[in-house]
Amino acid sequence: MLRIHVTGASGSGTSTLSRALAAALNGTHLDADDYFWLPTAPPFTAKRDSVERLALLSDDLRRHSVVVLAGSVAGWGADLEDAFDLIIFLYLDAATRLARLRQREDQLFGHANPEFLSWAAQYDVGELPGRSLQRQRDWLAARSCRCMELRSDVPVDQLVAAALAAVGSLQPHRAHGV
Repeated sequence: MLRIHVTGASGSGTSTLSRALAAALNGTHLDADDYFWLPTAPPFTAKRDSVERLALLSDDLRRHSVVVLAGSVAGWGADLEDAFDLIIFLYLDAATRLARLRQREDQLFGHANPEFLSWAAQYDVGELPGRSLQRQRDWLAARSCRCMELRSDVPVDQLVAAALAAVGSLQPHRAHGV
């Protein structure tokens, strides 16, 4: 079994890298948002119960031999948070992230949600609840597996190559608890 978690700020490229890495490893791509949020129209408006989301993601992790998970599972419980062989943290400067987010939101929804963009913009300074650069760095420091940081201002194929090199150097982590 191989479990990789790709995390970082919204707009840093976690979904893009995790999809490409899963394809390169002939594995399964999962996204934490699919477990965190209930399917609603419009999307991302109702959170799933924490026990249910943990059970759903844990089942999917057990079902697949190679998994690359995008997003954030910080605060979902130590059993899950420490169930990875490798965590890749993507960093990208705020201006580039916000430009990517505006473009993505316009493409997906026809407009960018100002509240979401405001929340995403404060990531580096961490003024609002939720993900922030310092909270993610603190979370990474507490993990039991190998963690690596990549700047996502390079082409995705370079990120995949760096991730594959890290995968190739992994030592057996331990039995996966989730």
